[in-house]
Amino acid sequence: MSRSKNVGIVGAGIGGLTAAIALRQFGHDVTVFEQAKKPSEIGAGIIVGPNAVKVLRALDLGSELDRIAVEPGKHRLRNWKTGRIMFDQPMGESFRERFGAGYLQVHRADLIEILVRKLPADRVCLSSRAASVRQDSSAAALVLENGKELEFDMLVGADGIKSAVRSSLFGLESPRFTGNVCWRGTVPSEDVPQGVFSSDIHVWVGPGGHVVNYYIRGGKLMNFIAIHQADDWSAESWSFDADREELARRYADWHPALAAMFERATACSKWALFDRDPMSRWSEGRVTLLGDAAHPMLPYLAQGAAMAMEDGIVLAKLITREVDIVPALQRYEKIRLPRTTRTQLGARARAKQNHMTSPVARLMRDIGLGLRRTFRPSSTSYNVEWLYEYDAALAVD
Repeated sequence: MSRSKNVGIVGAGIGGLTAAIALRQFGHDVTVFEQAKKPSEIGAGIIVGPNAVKVLRALDLGSELDRIAVEPGKHRLRNWKTGRIMFDQPMGESFRERFGAGYLQVHRADLIEILVRKLPADRVCLSSRAASVRQDSSAAALVLENGKELEFDMLVGADGIKSAVRSSLFGLESPRFTGNVCWRGTVPSEDVPQGVFSSDIHVWVGPGGHVVNYYIRGGKLMNFIAIHQADDWSAESWSFDADREELARRYADWHPALAAMFERATACSKWALFDRDPMSRWSEGRVTLLGDAAHPMLPYLAQGAAMAMEDGIVLAKLITREVDIVPALQRYEKIRLPRTTRTQLGARARAKQNHMTSPVARLMRDIGLGLRRTFRPSSTSYNVEWLYEYDAALAVD
């Protein structure tokens, strides 16, 4: 085992905090820098799939996760117009037996809170925006916007799709607008329309878009994500409070229960969906990337946060096992790049399958789902067993 290292992490999102917790468990000295005034995530619901649950359990956060999570009984793919169930995937106990962990739904803020509580308060530096990084053969330095410069044995850029660390290492490159926008919102459980919605996770697929809804916060809130194709994104910000009339117009021809859910939302925001092409490498010397800074992806496989959590625990184990940082980061890339690239591209492909506009193509897709429901009822809705079986805590071994 190598000596303890002094590590700086830029970004107190889910990936950065997971990496910090894992590194501290292995005896490293870690400081996290966050540009916001408090470590919170914009948004509401987030999926914690079996592969992500295994990471959190390895960090001794399993009981905390269970306390804040909702576990659905089924994953249901539904027709956008009629509500007909096209595929009904058992979850719950079935997933725990097959994949070694459950499939859970949580509020982002709740997950961030349990991660932050695992770290000493003085090791999360808020209102600390990164400007650039520099390094030599013996150290890496983080330069903050206020001019302060701090030296570490290693730096990790976990600062999201607009990563300053990534730009400092590999040059400025704008993310790609994917031609999709989404509305995110929540509805109090007592206001959720009756008759259609259950405690399961529902995915409504239709021409040019889809809607996902599921419960969070112990069933007190229904979370929804409504995604639709758009020609462009002209707003300066990537997200803002939504015009609910626009949301209602966009989904006016969809199932009436969805319109009723949108009308009753107590919070709703509109987002542009951006991503980047997979990278060939994430590291330069003593500095590397993690999570969305390295591999931002579309949300269609619900794996963005999970991939960041996996990155964090794999990186921590390698930094602990290797004496030298540069070989450790090279091995980190070798282990993580193939999996994250496959997930990035898989999420893009899922968008095309969810948003088919051709009636013939949709019919063929739906027939395929029906056949799979009959002959392979235990398969996952998106054929992603390879995602859920993975245990990042064992990947280094």
